[in-house]
Amino acid sequence: MANGQKFVERPIGDYGIIGNGQTAALVASDGSIDWCCWPRFDSAAVFCRLLDASRGGYFRIGPTTPSETRRNYVHGTNILATTFRSADGEVRVSDFMPAPSETNGERVFPHRILRKVEGVAGRVELEVELRPTFDYARANAELETDGSGGIARSGDESLNLRSPVPLRRSSDALLGRQTVGQGDCMWLVLSHGPARDSDDQMQFSAEDAEVELKRTTSYWHHWLDAARYEGPYQQLVHRSALVLKLLIYESTGALVAAPTTSLPETIGGARNWDYRYTWLRDSGLMLDVLQQLGYHDESMQFISWLERLWGAGEDGLQIMYSVDGGPAPDEVLLDHLEGYRSSRPVRIGNAAAVQTQRDAEGHALDAVVLCLERLPRPVRPQLWNLLRELADCAARGWREPDHGPWELRGEPRHFLYSKLYCWVALDRALRLAEDVGLEGNLELWRRERQQIREAIVAEGYCESVGAYTQSFGSTTVDASALTMSLVGFLPATDPRSLSTVEQVRGQLGHHGLLYRYLNDDGLPGREGCFTLCSFWLVSNLAQAGRVEEAKDLFEHICGYANDLGLLAEEIDPDSGELLGNFPQGFTHLGLIRAALHIAEAERA
Repeated sequence: MANGQKFVERPIGDYGIIGNGQTAALVASDGSIDWCCWPRFDSAAVFCRLLDASRGGYFRIGPTTPSETRRNYVHGTNILATTFRSADGEVRVSDFMPAPSETNGERVFPHRILRKVEGVAGRVELEVELRPTFDYARANAELETDGSGGIARSGDESLNLRSPVPLRRSSDALLGRQTVGQGDCMWLVLSHGPARDSDDQMQFSAEDAEVELKRTTSYWHHWLDAARYEGPYQQLVHRSALVLKLLIYESTGALVAAPTTSLPETIGGARNWDYRYTWLRDSGLMLDVLQQLGYHDESMQFISWLERLWGAGEDGLQIMYSVDGGPAPDEVLLDHLEGYRSSRPVRIGNAAAVQTQRDAEGHALDAVVLCLERLPRPVRPQLWNLLRELADCAARGWREPDHGPWELRGEPRHFLYSKLYCWVALDRALRLAEDVGLEGNLELWRRERQQIREAIVAEGYCESVGAYTQSFGSTTVDASALTMSLVGFLPATDPRSLSTVEQVRGQLGHHGLLYRYLNDDGLPGREGCFTLCSFWLVSNLAQAGRVEEAKDLFEHICGYANDLGLLAEEIDPDSGELLGNFPQGFTHLGLIRAALHIAEAERA
């Protein structure tokens, strides 16, 4: 840090995200890239200061003296621009990962971060600090400098920095300083690749960088232009859509829940999980809102990915996968990292991968069937075989207990949400089969769908509480019950729906936000308010015709977003601090969905 300053951990909301459909990086407002996994979302981190202030690495470009900062995304893109203003002048740093390109009919993903430095006013001294910590700071790096930058190697991977700023080598970093005046422009380009190819990474000029900037800007503009959204809060909806696009691993069509691991649900707590994998639940919900905005290509790519998984699997679909379609790795604790603001443990992998979660089939069927309905096309036999098997799984398994949508690490129970999504699975499969004339176990599906409905109505609602509760026979209020009207099981105006909304709001609400639940879940401590649940409440209010109330709540929730419009998994309702993995796909799909419900209610 400049002038011997001690690094102070930044709030989760201090970060912006850049990415390119393979991985992502988090950039702090001081110009430091404190988190990046290369070459994939779930690869080992090369920068991880986000999870350890002293041990984790980073790549910073910023002033050597105190400065004010303002930042924004270049309109309609995921290109992040940070402007530093000090007593000496003003300088802007623009960060992005290049968009994929086409070469000989194949998609090519450059493994680079490009950083453009422009002098805006006066003269500002900048410092460049590259401190790589390969493999989550478990591997040593060999550092070299040359006349055009420097290189870091560790095992079979390398980072190559092309820089017009002369660099010197310290014990664990490459460092440089340069004064930038008004009108000056320079590029710093960081490339990742195999150590044996590190020399090839050096061949990248400022002219090449300008071409990549122009091409990447065009890529994002072209993608966002396809969005079909007419309603309020367009800027928030578009930013959330761009976030969801960044969470798609384009090589396969898989979607990660978030690009980070182990950001805590409460500071100093142990509720720290790895979200860099593909949950069928999260993916189904994210694809649903992208479809509603007009993005069908992403849905068809994900459907093809599902077909490949089903064709290769011996035991049907799992609840989560690595981005390449392999199993999510076993959970491992990284004891050498202190965690974000001393929130231990740091986890990689996710033990929930082996849980039984009966809602997964419903989420997959819901997303696929809605896609086929919105953009009618022939149903391939292989796809129908997959959907039919998912429906059969729901019909066979809905009576079984499971671990529920929140992946509680205790004994399985009969969770309402899981029963509800088994009903969704059968309902959507029947709807598609009857509309298109497809063969399947239709009579079985109809019978089981009705039995699920009867069970939910009889056992899911607690008269003494006045709400649908977390699991059959319980008195615990759970925000997941708010999804009953969202999937079409009950109208939002049904007396039991209205009563459930009021009980959820009354028991789980805090400063206008919602906790998921407040009962003991077997884990130490507690969590923040779950942002998706708060958006579910907005959707319920809008569907019930309480439009102004829905809008007020929507704007209140969005007020917790950072200056870039990004939201995390959770929010501390007292401090307003963002908590949990960031940015979170669940949260941003909830924002879009709530905005769509408000727009629909206003038109009605």
